[in-house]
Amino acid sequence: MTRRGGAVRRPAPTRDPYGLTSVATYRSPIIATIGLVIAAWLSVGLLTGDLVIPGASGSNTSNQDPLRTPTPSGVVVVVPPEEPLSGSLLYVKSGNIWIQNGDKATQVTSTGHDTMASFSPDGQWIYYIHTDDQINLFPNNGNPRRYEMAIPYLMRVKADGSGKPQTLASGKYRDGRYWFFYWMRQPVIAPNGRTVALLSDGPNALRSDVVLQFFDVKSRRLSNPQLPETSPLGHQDPTWRPDGKYLLYVRNGRDGSRGTPVIMRYEPARNRTTTLSGPGYSTPAYSRNGRYVAATSTDSFGTDIVILNGGNGSELLRVTNDGRSWAPVWSPKGDAIAFLHLEDSIVDLRLVHLDGPSGRWTVGKVEDLTQNAGLDSESRPGWFVPADQLPALPSPAGSAPESSAPGGSSSTAH
Repeated sequence: MTRRGGAVRRPAPTRDPYGLTSVATYRSPIIATIGLVIAAWLSVGLLTGDLVIPGASGSNTSNQDPLRTPTPSGVVVVVPPEEPLSGSLLYVKSGNIWIQNGDKATQVTSTGHDTMASFSPDGQWIYYIHTDDQINLFPNNGNPRRYEMAIPYLMRVKADGSGKPQTLASGKYRDGRYWFFYWMRQPVIAPNGRTVALLSDGPNALRSDVVLQFFDVKSRRLSNPQLPETSPLGHQDPTWRPDGKYLLYVRNGRDGSRGTPVIMRYEPARNRTTTLSGPGYSTPAYSRNGRYVAATSTDSFGTDIVILNGGNGSELLRVTNDGRSWAPVWSPKGDAIAFLHLEDSIVDLRLVHLDGPSGRWTVGKVEDLTQNAGLDSESRPGWFVPADQLPALPSPAGSAPESSAPGGSSSTAH
């Protein structure tokens, strides 16, 4: 732990499936001194209720099997799957972006400060958040103090690693004579290639919670649709349906001391929100045809991967039962799901095959895609397959209805 200008910088937490604690790490000295409270970003337990943090139990502690150690920061050991996988997998390790193709992983960035990467719909770009450590003045009891701040930047870089990363927006802003910053997290670009959905408390972090907002790549402007929230818990986990008609996100809530995160569905054309799931679900990911949603389900035993009906949010299949799996991403072919998994405090990427016809799957073989990688737990994986390698989508007849979940509600934002 080091002290710089009166601000305490703590080491980043190593086990946090939702990336919540790290936000408090960046801002904790300022929160302590000026009384800012963003409860949703301070406590995993608050958001997820009786959560057993993955890795807190069930780890291998046998004297016969020593604990694993992660590979060095500049190395990712790939475990080739039994059957070759199409396309590219995206993840973050030690603050650097990696792309995995077949049995090879290639490092795309090398700053050590990059996180929350996602593919553009055409696979040409990677959008992500970069943080820059700066020391700026901010008042404490009316007196200026120097604080170390991790300033976020919205960035993009060519997926093939060519060219320099492009800065699209900065969270740094002036407040009178002082400099401060607002959060930008979890950017995902819409199919139109212009609208980035992200989480932010901009343009003034002292007057907003961290909620879903939109950034226009062309105008470089941030806009807030003013979606309902339970203040100060805010939102998390935005994800677009592949046709761009809907955007899923998580509205954080609580019931007493128990967290009650709920997946919401937003229709930008009508500025309308609908409740999709019951409490306890997060990190939604649409299937390519939009009929199904993979998500993280949290209970008192931990976090697991499930598949939900994309129309009414009912749970169709529990994919894992280990209590240490989260952040799913669909294979664009629809026959598998990749996800993060924790074992002995080390995060790796796993793959589960889905056997049987669409919507009536059974859980198939589970494979490791990385070994002792030590991936960043707050950065969801991505998966891109070129269109010419994808099977044709079936007829839309019989698709899942676009209605609210049983007992759910809808509202129009103003």
